[in-house]
Amino acid sequence: MKLRIVVTLKPGVLDPQGRAIGHALGSLGFAGVGEVRAGKLFELEVADGTDDATIDAMCAQLLANTVIENYRVERVG
Repeated sequence: MKLRIVVTLKPGVLDPQGRAIGHALGSLGFAGVGEVRAGKLFELEVADGTDDATIDAMCAQLLANTVIENYRVERVG
């Protein structure tokens, strides 16, 4: 089974990388870009029988810092 894990910063957490990207887009002439938030994307292949609790444990223990980040799991295909 293929999974896509999307990790984003929680609202209210400062995002210096997102700010730098937003500033760079403006410097390159792209007008109308508002707030930019950077995140992470992981694609995993796991055994078909992998349960939700195991997937959540992988995310919470390694893939996301749950103090400052949220994550969502998408099943692909």
